[in-house]
Amino acid sequence: MNSGIAEVTAIPLERRLENVFHGGTYTITSRYTLVTQVRLEDGTLGQTFGGDEERYQKDIAAAINGPLSHILLGQDVFDIERHWDEMFRCTELDLAYRGIHTIDLANHTVLMQAISAIDIAMWDAIGKHLRKPVHKLLGGFRDRLPVIAIGGYYRAGKTNEDLAEELRGYQRAGLAGIKLKVGGLPPGEDAERVRIARKAVGDSFVIACDANQGWTPDEAVEFCRLVRDLNVRWLEEPVKWYDQLQGLALVRRNSGGIPINAGQGEISRFGCRDLVNAGAVDILNVDATIAGGITEWRRIAGMASMSNIKMAHHEEPQVAVHLLASIPHGLYVEIFPDTDRDPLWAELPEQQPPIKNGFMEVPHGPGLGLPLRKDVIERYRPEGEHVSA
Repeated sequence: MNSGIAEVTAIPLERRLENVFHGGTYTITSRYTLVTQVRLEDGTLGQTFGGDEERYQKDIAAAINGPLSHILLGQDVFDIERHWDEMFRCTELDLAYRGIHTIDLANHTVLMQAISAIDIAMWDAIGKHLRKPVHKLLGGFRDRLPVIAIGGYYRAGKTNEDLAEELRGYQRAGLAGIKLKVGGLPPGEDAERVRIARKAVGDSFVIACDANQGWTPDEAVEFCRLVRDLNVRWLEEPVKWYDQLQGLALVRRNSGGIPINAGQGEISRFGCRDLVNAGAVDILNVDATIAGGITEWRRIAGMASMSNIKMAHHEEPQVAVHLLASIPHGLYVEIFPDTDRDPLWAELPEQQPPIKNGFMEVPHGPGLGLPLRKDVIERYRPEGEHVSA
């Protein structure tokens, strides 16, 4: 069968949310994602969705539908390393580079998210072409993974009992734990929320904390001191954006043994390398939909393994479950069990992987094993963007 690439397309989607969700440093009113398709000459359709990009979503889609697709058309999908390198070095994108890496970071992010989407869709196409699931192509270390909720959002009028009942609901739903939002309040108040959460669900339920870069190093260290007896699985992105190396390293040295997790804001293996070399992390939660796709994520995972660092994945369970299942040092799949927060996870795949006794089963269908609903893509795409058959 012919494995040449015949078509590459991206369709941006936006699903307005019924409620507003507040994290430590942000507010969510819509769920965005990008559906990317790579069709092979034999008719195989590689397809994925991912990313939660608002401001640059259409720029990313334009990069995929324009210059990057031109690089790939007619090429063999199996030459994935060469394709990744050529996209990474693409000079045809009109990104107005000014040679100052901090000013141009948004432009680099557009390129890396475009590469990510195409790379993941190519891996899905390869799996379907070979009739193998992606996690088997990548190593097949396990067939199921522990799964945790992303929750504990701030909301006006939300009481301590509301928070406790939210966690008990996740426990009843068969999840292994929660990644609880912190960082939006002073450390003492957020520590009290963690104490309430731990009392509600007992000692065996996983509680990780995500501060979304909300604190100074001193505040993060204070939070660690206050929750030291509460069995916190990790503290994620505790310090502000401008102190992601030395500040993180300082917190890690003074966390009292609570592992430090970061990396979801990195867009390449180079940024992750810097976190590792700075002694800033115990866990890397790199997002393959942001940081170069499956190909780049695997490079980062190899580096992490050599440095005795665990791998997590920021959201995007449709991809994360395959990546984390393919390596021995992968941790938890993260989902939004609240469909108000992520309706696309409920609506876009034809079905979700089964969850039982705290574990999510890895899809065993070819590719990513999660076919997407055409009617849902049509419903939330912009006017004039049509879905391929």
